[in-house]
Amino acid sequence: MNGTGTNPTHPVLVVGSGPTGLLLAGDLAAAGVPVTLVEKRPHEISNLSRAFGVHARTLEQLDARDLADELLATGSTITELRLFRRLSLDLGTLPSRFPFLLITPQYEVERLLERRARELGVEFRHESEVVGLRQDDSGVDLDVRGPDGEVVTHRAAYVVGADGHRSAVRRAVGQPFPGVSVIKSLFLADVRLAERPDSVLTVNGAGDAFAMIVAFGDGWYRVMGWNRRHEVPDDAPLALDEVKEVTRRALGTDYGMRDARWLSRFHSDERQAPEYRVGRVLLAGDAAHVHSPAGGQGMNTGLQDAANLGWKLAAVVKGRSPESLLDTYQAERHPVGEAVLRSSGGLVRLARARNPALRAVRALVSAFVNAARPAQAKALAQISGIGYRYAAPRGSHRLVGTRVPDVPLEGGRLYEALRGGRFVLITPKAAEVSSDQGSREDRLSVERWASDRRTTVLVRPDGYVAWAADGVDTRAVWAALAAHVG
Repeated sequence: MNGTGTNPTHPVLVVGSGPTGLLLAGDLAAAGVPVTLVEKRPHEISNLSRAFGVHARTLEQLDARDLADELLATGSTITELRLFRRLSLDLGTLPSRFPFLLITPQYEVERLLERRARELGVEFRHESEVVGLRQDDSGVDLDVRGPDGEVVTHRAAYVVGADGHRSAVRRAVGQPFPGVSVIKSLFLADVRLAERPDSVLTVNGAGDAFAMIVAFGDGWYRVMGWNRRHEVPDDAPLALDEVKEVTRRALGTDYGMRDARWLSRFHSDERQAPEYRVGRVLLAGDAAHVHSPAGGQGMNTGLQDAANLGWKLAAVVKGRSPESLLDTYQAERHPVGEAVLRSSGGLVRLARARNPALRAVRALVSAFVNAARPAQAKALAQISGIGYRYAAPRGSHRLVGTRVPDVPLEGGRLYEALRGGRFVLITPKAAEVSSDQGSREDRLSVERWASDRRTTVLVRPDGYVAWAADGVDTRAVWAALAAHVG
């Protein structure tokens, strides 16, 4: 196919089949948008990567896709996060159906998202590498080298780069990736243990050594650590003996570590692209931002990118919304990426503190957050992802831009109603709202509160408030539906 300068033959091409790309591709396909997913790796090579924690907000998004309960069965949950030995965060207080952190390997998340994407008709092209990109006012030409070595140009209306921190798409559109390395040398290993740790998550630092062991629940354990006195390049050889030694120094034992199926080194960067949208090309997940591993927010932030972008891109491609809707992706998600950079970076710097002044600051922060409930609630909301809200236009109702929890409705609960990928209009019980639902049935569900609440709320497909009003004003509802749903 040589599509240069012709009309698009692909509505959307998504590059990268990690969690972000898989969720996005599945959402587009669910909305009726044909999508092709391009992946450099062969299909049979599992992505044994570093993520292992799924936070509450991500589980809510997976619940809206009827995947959360199945994912929960693959791992274990923890309700307390302990940081710096002194700081304890009680996840059980989160106002969510999922008041915990799910510990499960990233490949389990990918397995469910890939199955969903394939069932919805996403076309996969593995062993396919992006080697060039050009765009004009009507589309994008993506040069892809296939498994046979031949370079084929694919013409798409839009391209999304979800191809990781070394993103070929980001480089092709000339986006810089400014930032710094916060930890220069870490190791990861998946191992079996002869002795079982007391908890799902075991973490400690001693002197120049740090180690963390996470139980996947299937007999495998993820080990992550560093030795401040042994900082080496990512491609330096790594042996299990080194992992065991650092773990013993940090935790007092290596738990009889053996049978490593995966050993890897990496360095932890803090970087963010200035623009998530460059014309008809968009960036998501690690292609747009990378963070330190502190707080386990990387994969979760990428999945939230996908949830935000998918319904918007579908609305634009199907002609229901103007292309300017895509600008709100940058406006909403870029500040969240910045906030995650600050919070995760702050955590890792405090964890690695050697200066007495910084150690004193760490002790003060721990004592304050432990003692002050509002501070703890704010920290929990940020780490779990449920506390982020999007900026609302001037004069909007106070709820616009906020996340909606899984509220009970007369016909069930909200995140069940969101499973169709549609907007959900929630009205008071006694309201008689003619929403012209017949012409919008494929993109709007009308529900009633199970309680006596008097607010009328239009919930976006990603679970955030698009519009709200106190009471019921039929004309205002019509106007809101025309503006947001189309």
